[in-house]
Amino acid sequence: MSAEHPQPDESVAIDITVNGVRYRRSVPARLLLADLLREELSLTGTHLGCEHGICGACTVICDGGAVRSCLMLAVQADGSSVTTVEGLANGEQLAPLQQCFADHFALQCGFCTAGFLMTTTAEARRGMDEDEVRHLLSGNICRCTGYQPIVDAVLEFVNREEPA
Repeated sequence: MSAEHPQPDESVAIDITVNGVRYRRSVPARLLLADLLREELSLTGTHLGCEHGICGACTVICDGGAVRSCLMLAVQADGSSVTTVEGLANGEQLAPLQQCFADHFALQCGFCTAGFLMTTTAEARRGMDEDEVRHLLSGNICRCTGYQPIVDAVLEFVNREEPA
């Protein structure tokens, strides 16, 4: 079989950078990126909710864009740079967006939080209004907060004085 079209039971060599750390692995051709992150790299902040790309809990940043890691094969991330929620903070210092979420109590159970953080980190831009923020976040589902604290946190983040 050619390397372009591996068989489902074949292993494929990948080279991926996650949160600034380079990994070289041989992975099954059908391994999902979410499973690589959670099971192989022990980065469990990426949550699997619906496993259909609808809930957004598995969102990570791949080469600068928000992607659903439950829909992306690990082999598709070969040569890419991926950031997970674990890559946002600087040690014990929360990233500015994470601090906004904490300040606005924009999480309860926390299951969806990583997805909201990653979507916002990848796609938010300065000066967004409430309607634009709600549209941005519409692809992520939360069953606890009622969304207003999340919207408030993102609005503070996109309208703060200091750059991201």
